[in-house]
Amino acid sequence: MPRKGPRTVVHPKARIIAEAGPIVIGEGNLIEEQALIINSYPENITPDSEVEPKTMTIGINNVFEVGCVSQALKIGDNNVIESKADVGRNVILTGGCIIGAFCQVNTCEVIPENTVIYGSGCMRRVQTERPQPQTLQLDFLMKILPNYHHLKKTVKAGHAAS
Repeated sequence: MPRKGPRTVVHPKARIIAEAGPIVIGEGNLIEEQALIINSYPENITPDSEVEPKTMTIGINNVFEVGCVSQALKIGDNNVIESKADVGRNVILTGGCIIGAFCQVNTCEVIPENTVIYGSGCMRRVQTERPQPQTLQLDFLMKILPNYHHLKKTVKAGHAAS
């Protein structure tokens, strides 16, 4: 079952699938339309086999843009996965990284802080500063979305629903 932090906005039609273990999403994340965040089984393991569930952890102030796919089990803070980008299960995004539109990163590696992966060849460079958090966009969405969509309130652990 996915748990999301406060001030996280999940757009309608976004999918968060906790198939092979729980997903913990931190505070202030933006998950846009048709984004897919999936904690799935590795290709060589079937759901029937007795495998220890692995928790997927997503830090704070990350942006998952329209149509992106993220299977990374560990995502730090202040990352942007742009439209139609694809991040594999064995990738660890540290912090301040940008995965450019249509880029596929399906290697077994830790992406260093402030790395930008961009272009048709998925070239890499390191930027000098982290991307700015999307606080203005989050504030706007938190103000406007309740007018158009039914919102689900998060229930804090340990409190019984009455």
